[in-house]
Amino acid sequence: MHPLEPFKFCPKCGSIHFEINNIKSKKCNDCGFVYYFNSSAAVAIFLVDQQERLMVARRAHEPAKGTLDLPGGFVDMYETAEEAVVREVKEETGLSLNKVEYLFSVPNIYTYSNFDVHTLDLFFEAGIHNGNQHHAADDVSEILFLKKEEINPEDFGLDSIKKAISRWLRK
Repeated sequence: MHPLEPFKFCPKCGSIHFEINNIKSKKCNDCGFVYYFNSSAAVAIFLVDQQERLMVARRAHEPAKGTLDLPGGFVDMYETAEEAVVREVKEETGLSLNKVEYLFSVPNIYTYSNFDVHTLDLFFEAGIHNGNQHHAADDVSEILFLKKEEINPEDFGLDSIKKAISRWLRK
């Protein structure tokens, strides 16, 4: 199925003559508008404490409820990826970050309400101090700290996170 199949009407003029143009777009045969289905930006972060343990979160909601995850989420409109990862960490853990470092990106398909959202997940890293107060909130049911040897990528529920964890462990 074409990723834009669920979109039946032109977002510009409302016409029902909104048809598949190519693998990544639909075109309105009435007004000529072409809508390109681009990836949504998402962020996640590797937070490492002074004992070199990774902070991981347990997902409180679907998709992949109950599995491990990294703190993160979608980038809001008018927000940089750096701002988004700082905001998401604050929302999910209560931690305030001052400095984050970009690592790499991984494409992903995130299923939300039975709809596949194509994302580009941007991964960051930051250190945290043991005295920092943290708590599980928002989309997180639990926060854990794991030593590298305790981390199994298969315990993480989202494909891009599994790939990122594997890549991070190899460095």
